[in-house]
Amino acid sequence: MTQISNPFFQDKVAIITGGGGLLCSAIAKDLARQGTKVALLGRTLDTLESVAHEISQAGGTALPLVADATDIEQLNAARIAIKDQLGDAWFLINGAGGNQAPAITTLTQYDPIELSPEKPEDVRGFFNLDPDAFENVIRVNTMGTMIPTQVFGADLARLGRGSILTFSSMTGYKAISRVGAYATAKTGIIRLTEWLATYLAPAGIRVNGIVPGFFVNDRSRKILMNPDGSLSKRGQDVLNHSGFKRFGEAEELLGSVNWLLNDEQAAFVTGQMITVDGGFLANPGV
Repeated sequence: MTQISNPFFQDKVAIITGGGGLLCSAIAKDLARQGTKVALLGRTLDTLESVAHEISQAGGTALPLVADATDIEQLNAARIAIKDQLGDAWFLINGAGGNQAPAITTLTQYDPIELSPEKPEDVRGFFNLDPDAFENVIRVNTMGTMIPTQVFGADLARLGRGSILTFSSMTGYKAISRVGAYATAKTGIIRLTEWLATYLAPAGIRVNGIVPGFFVNDRSRKILMNPDGSLSKRGQDVLNHSGFKRFGEAEELLGSVNWLLNDEQAAFVTGQMITVDGGFLANPGV
């Protein structure tokens, strides 16, 4: 495998939750290309094995493990397997997360139809949201960051070093329409990242976060694009608000990730959220 960037990553171990996703699989492949041994955690083994196979075929080391980021027992089992098969971790990348349709409104603002007895089945306003789905989105994202940090961060604290990365989103800074649960969760991750950075500093652990803009994966494609591949109205609205007028590519996160994880280049950086959004937050829309 061709080694690139800083040799700092050589022979270190990274634990990546949500390791089969678009962004985290790209991060895993990039770290493996630099000599890092990566543990891929997620709920779907086939997806994790596909990423691990690609890494192995390129000469890297990857360990796919089924573990729900909100399940302490599964995470503890994964922790033991990682330590036995790869060694002590140096990096934790909290990439697990997501949204659920029952927690997303179809309306962008209140309409009396949502309280009407004649409400169509495909109309969902705030007053029709499933509270359990709303809560689950918060749990998957926010608790799915807190719990792995508690499980795997304890080993980093004992060793007195390491770097932890979290993921928020544009909804963490802007109350984007329709996704109230997701916005609540991702805003929480920003505050959790800052709190953890302060709390874990005496242990020699740096905690920072990435705030991605709009990257198209299988889930968001259904929202941002029409079946024929053209932009949906929501997709066009996003691009109208973006500086570069395009969606991001997963590889465009890697520079920021590498810098934040690298103790030699970012030794004095902690508690920071790095936005990689093509200018979305900077554009007021007028």
